[in-house]
Amino acid sequence: MQGQVRLGKTEIVVNKNGFGALPIQRISDQAAVHLLRKAFEGGIRFFDTARAYSDSEHKLGLAFEGIREKIYIATKSGAATGEAMREDLARSLENLKTDYVDLYQFHNPSFCPRPGDGSGLYEAAWEAKKEGKIRHIGITNHRLKVAFEAVESGLYETLQFPFCYLSTQKDEELVAACKAADMGFIAMKALSGGLITNSAAAYAHACLYDNVLPIWGVQREKELDEFLSYIDNPPAMTEELSGVIEKDRQELAGDFCRGCGYCMPCPVGIEINNCARMSLLLRRSPSASQLTQEAQKKMFLIEKCLHCNQCKGKCPYGLDTPSLLQKNLEDYKQVLAGKVSVV
Repeated sequence: MQGQVRLGKTEIVVNKNGFGALPIQRISDQAAVHLLRKAFEGGIRFFDTARAYSDSEHKLGLAFEGIREKIYIATKSGAATGEAMREDLARSLENLKTDYVDLYQFHNPSFCPRPGDGSGLYEAAWEAKKEGKIRHIGITNHRLKVAFEAVESGLYETLQFPFCYLSTQKDEELVAACKAADMGFIAMKALSGGLITNSAAAYAHACLYDNVLPIWGVQREKELDEFLSYIDNPPAMTEELSGVIEKDRQELAGDFCRGCGYCMPCPVGIEINNCARMSLLLRRSPSASQLTQEAQKKMFLIEKCLHCNQCKGKCPYGLDTPSLLQKNLEDYKQVLAGKVSVV
C-alpha cells in the first residue's frame, strides 16, 4: 500500500512516518505532549525513544496514557549486561506507563549480542519477550560490520541504521540484505542530523525503498506539519527533487560528521557532534544561531583540544575527528572575520 511500510517479520505495518523522540527531551512536558498527540491524531503510529534520551520516555508516557494499544512504541537500552538491561526495561515500562514495549532494541552496541556471548544481553531480552514485556527484539547501530552481522545472525527482527540520500552503496546493500532476510529496516538520521534541509526530497528518496521506515526527529510543530502533510500527499521523485539530491550529494561528498554524538563526552568539554560539522551548518541553515557569543565560546574550546584521540577512536565512521575539528575552527574564524560569506 502506498505510503505504508511493513517492518519485516514483526508484521508491524505503519505509514512511512516514524516519530523520532530524541529532540522532545529539549522541550517542556506540555509542548512534547502537544506534539506527540498531534502526531497521533495526524496518523503517525510508530514512536521511537530510548533510555538514553533523558525524559523522552516520560513524555511519551504522559501523551499516550489511555491510547496505548493504538500505537507502536520502540525504545532502547545501551546496557552492557543482562542484569543492567533488565533494570533499563523496568524503568522504561514505568516511564512509558505501559506493561510492554512493541520493539526493544540494543542501543548501538560495539558487537552483535548473541546467546552465549557472556554478556547475558540477548538472554535477558529473550526472557523478557517470553514474559510479554517485549513484543519484538531489534538492534540499532552505526557500524556496517555489526549491522551486517546482526542481519546474518537471524536473531533480530529489526535493524535501525542511518539511511538517507547521502548514504553509500554499502548502506543500500544493507537495506537490501534486510529485505531479503524479512528484517524490518528503520532509518535513523533520515535528515542526516539536520544537514538535509529539504524534507520532501528526503521523503521521496525514502519512498524508493518499500521496506524502509524513516524516523524523523521532531522538535517543532512546523516540522511535524511537513511530515503529516506527506501522509496524504507523498512527494514524488520529480526532476526538481532529483536535482536537490544530486546537489547535496556533491556538496556533502567525502568525510563529514553526521552528528551522532558517539564520540562524546570530550575531556575538555568540546561539543564535538556540532563543532565538527560547523562549516556545513553555517552553509546549510541560517547562520545567525551559529554565530552567537555562546556558539563562539563552544567553537573556541577546540583550541583546548588535548589531541587524546578518544573521539577519533570512538567514531563509528572512522573520521579523523581532531583534524576535522581544527578545519571547522579555522573556517569559523574566517566567517567571523568576514572573509567568507555564509547563509
